[in-house]
Amino acid sequence: MPVVSVGMPLGPGCSTCGYCGPLGERSNAETSFKKAGFIASQLSCEVYQKMIYRGWRRSGTYCYVPDLRRSCCPQYTIRLDAIAFKPSRSQRKLINRWNHFVMQGHKSETSDTLLQQGISSAPMPTRPSKSEGNASKRDPPKFSLSTSIHAAEYGFISPNATVTLEPSTYSEEKYALYMLYQRQIHHDPHNTPEDFKRFLVKTPLINEPIPYRASAPDYLPSQYGSFHQMYRLDGELIAVGVIDILPGCVSSVYFIYDPKHDKYSLGKLSALREASLAREIHDAGAVNMTSLAMGFYIHSCPKMKYKGGYSPSYLADPEEFTWFPLADCVPQLEKFRYAAFVHPEHSLEGPQDPGEGPPARVPEELLNEVMVIYSMQQGAISIIPINSSHRWNDEYNREEIISCVDALGDELSREIIFR
Repeated sequence: MPVVSVGMPLGPGCSTCGYCGPLGERSNAETSFKKAGFIASQLSCEVYQKMIYRGWRRSGTYCYVPDLRRSCCPQYTIRLDAIAFKPSRSQRKLINRWNHFVMQGHKSETSDTLLQQGISSAPMPTRPSKSEGNASKRDPPKFSLSTSIHAAEYGFISPNATVTLEPSTYSEEKYALYMLYQRQIHHDPHNTPEDFKRFLVKTPLINEPIPYRASAPDYLPSQYGSFHQMYRLDGELIAVGVIDILPGCVSSVYFIYDPKHDKYSLGKLSALREASLAREIHDAGAVNMTSLAMGFYIHSCPKMKYKGGYSPSYLADPEEFTWFPLADCVPQLEKFRYAAFVHPEHSLEGPQDPGEGPPARVPEELLNEVMVIYSMQQGAISIIPINSSHRWNDEYNREEIISCVDALGDELSREIIFR
């Protein structure tokens, strides 16, 4: 039975920007605006993926879409082509440095061999035949992202490191790591277990089976949905990657880590791991899995620009939601505070707020096709067009509905039942 997507629409809003200033200090922050919000009771993984590609993101069950025209730090949706992705030299060094650190206390003949090869996927080079001459000696071992990513893990080489997927659930261990990360990295000690659950545990996504066409390795997920990627070293939880695995992409939600490992750039390593995960799911037969959705790219924020180092990456046009190579977008991002790629004449200079712009307009015929829950009795729900509901008669509710429908677009608004 298909998953029914249900949620409550919210209107425009604003909040303090967490990206302003040289290090993103909130004391220097300005204002980040949102076009619309949405409290999701449940979402199919396909519907949420479509929302992501229209600029939406989730924080727990709260989904929102930024207003790039008005925000001080415009947030562009970025996606990496995980199939075409080839790690740069510096990214390969990150992987090798971490693997060396993990394995240095447990060196075996196998680990020594891998270190000599730069943690390459290639087998030990064999002696070339005379017919091959000297050409093969000049060919470096081929680098495989997935093999290198797994090189220092339990079950592959090292007995002291594991990275495993588990459902998005709460534990005291995860909460303790989250508090350590928040205190030392974000200088924010005020988070309760309920805050942690609301932000990084609760999810509206309904698990659905992944249709592999081949026998997938045991370490790959069997379902789409929300997961925690657990990083352990010598049994200690040192990092958690919060991710959504969707039909066409792995979506990065958040990443926390023990600051004592800060010098190993675990955040950047997690992006490499997530790109590898998408590729491995694809190669196991789920051929629609092609991308890593890396959240938002903020050109004006140095700590967020690292995402542009993963290539080939694409930005979604903030108006038409078509994809443009990041390299083609950079000149406009350098010139304008707000850049529109399809219609560059819509781009804006300067930090000033240009105002809300014209009010959202939704055709009446679309509103006749957008459904809202009318009643629920014994597990059965009755739905009616949203412009026939009691919410439509309230001016404030009507503005929230119109903002949300406009931000979702025609197709998604028809696929989601409002409440």
